[in-house]
Amino acid sequence: MVWPPSVRGILVTEGVRGEGGVLKNSTGERFMFRYMPDMFKGDFAETEAESDAWVKGDRKKSRRPPELLTRDVVAKAITKEIAEGRGSEHGGVLLDIASKQNPDYIKKKLPSMYHQFKELAHVDITKDPMEIGPTTHYVMGGVKVDAETQESTVPGLYAAGEVGGGMHGANRLGGNSLSDLLVFGRRAGQYAAGKRAAPPAVPDADVEQAMRQALEPFEHDGENPFAVQSALQAVMQRNAGIIRDKAGLETALAELEKLKARAGNVSITGSREYNPGWHTAIDLHSLLIVSEATARAALERTESRGGHTRSDYPDSDEKQAREQIVIKKEGTRMAVRREQQPPIPPEFMALIKESV
Repeated sequence: MVWPPSVRGILVTEGVRGEGGVLKNSTGERFMFRYMPDMFKGDFAETEAESDAWVKGDRKKSRRPPELLTRDVVAKAITKEIAEGRGSEHGGVLLDIASKQNPDYIKKKLPSMYHQFKELAHVDITKDPMEIGPTTHYVMGGVKVDAETQESTVPGLYAAGEVGGGMHGANRLGGNSLSDLLVFGRRAGQYAAGKRAAPPAVPDADVEQAMRQALEPFEHDGENPFAVQSALQAVMQRNAGIIRDKAGLETALAELEKLKARAGNVSITGSREYNPGWHTAIDLHSLLIVSEATARAALERTESRGGHTRSDYPDSDEKQAREQIVIKKEGTRMAVRREQQPPIPPEFMALIKESV
């Protein structure tokens, strides 16, 4: 949601579109029909009547609505509508289910959405559209881990789910997040539990240093951590978001350096018990690392692939298809390198070509 402010940033479930919700711009046009990628033509409805028939249950003769295209396609379409001046009053587009389903159906199928926006935003989704925009949904890169054990390059540290990198390639398929977590979370737990070696030793001096750093915001006389977080979100959304280019990514990296200095001097008040300001002050360090790694990797990948779109490199480059961008800490800086991956096994490639 982008409006009202009370729900800005709250996720709207994809179920709204799955149950018939449609995307409209400021002119009232249902614009997704104009954004059908060639590779999906023939798989999705080409008219509003066919889309409505699919939503109402005629799924043998009718094809899915274009609102159910992959997340990256929908997000880029929304971004383009806004950029070209057809966005809603508050910088989004309209998601309308009220004109497609009756109130009782909406309340039955989307009870949490109905109550959430009714109570927090005074928006009745059975009567009015929601004002929405694209946001960060899933990080497809992550910590480098062993595929079998999920152990990272730090002995004794395991990573599973969204934090682990490599599982989803360039674009995660819907539904694969939970299955990834269940399968590889189980593997991580099994291997960690079965490891017989003594846990890695952590020097007391390191623990004490971590404690001192965590408590520093209580002693500073700086700015509010939420202000720095908001500035970070704005920088990344504007310069390293849905559609990227060299100039924007370089601007993001320059702005991140300024934000690092600001984050190092944030100030908080209150106690150590349930203090969201303190939590945010601590989180800023990690948020800045992830933001910088994202921007540097995006700058290095000079092509468009999956969820990564470069306006200055709009096409995919097959020379980069089997290359991963690896970020590693070297001293106080991030080093970027390309890592060639082995070819896809023939039996898997046959399945991919068959599905396409």
